Amino acid sequence: MRYDSSDAEKRAAFAVADRMAAAARTAPKGCGVDNIEIVILDGIEKDKLSGDMRSIAKETGAAFFNRDAGNVDNSHCIVLIGVKDNPLGLESCGICGFENCGVMKNAGANCTFNITDLGIAVGSAVSLAADNRIDNRVLYSAGKTAVATGVFPKDVRVAYGIPLSTSSKSIFFDREPGCVLV
Repeated sequence: MRYDSSDAEKRAAFAVADRMAAAARTAPKGCGVDNIEIVILDGIEKDKLSGDMRSIAKETGAAFFNRDAGNVDNSHCIVLIGVKDNPLGLESCGICGFENCGVMKNAGANCTFNITDLGIAVGSAVSLAADNRIDNRVLYSAGKTAVATGVFPKDVRVAYGIPLSTSSKSIFFDREPGCVLV
């Protein structure tokens, strides 16, 4: 049987996506509590996400959502990693800036430990992709869209997307800024 390199490259991206999910799952977590949620999209679901990203760009004027949607379109798949809003309830913590977890939750803020766990999980996932020479980029826009459109359960409020590509030149660089820094 003959396989074209494009078929092998796509299979490699999906194999790495699976391994990224495992890397995110096994990343260290605060107090050993796992609040991480992971989803991998391709095909119609990936197309819906990029379409929703374009809708957000149009509604908000955030042009980088549109630019990033193009990256999602041109990727084999996207790994989405989010974290549940589940404060750890540590007494006298306050690292989030609030007196305690109850005050923090009532203010609509996020537990610092949850957000840190998300960052460590994303870092583990992208380092695995890099080690396997699969081009990737962490996209706030894809994660925010996934949360806003119900890709995750309602208790996930923060997420990032990591599209994967195998092309001769990374599609994630030499991009227009798409946003204005103030």
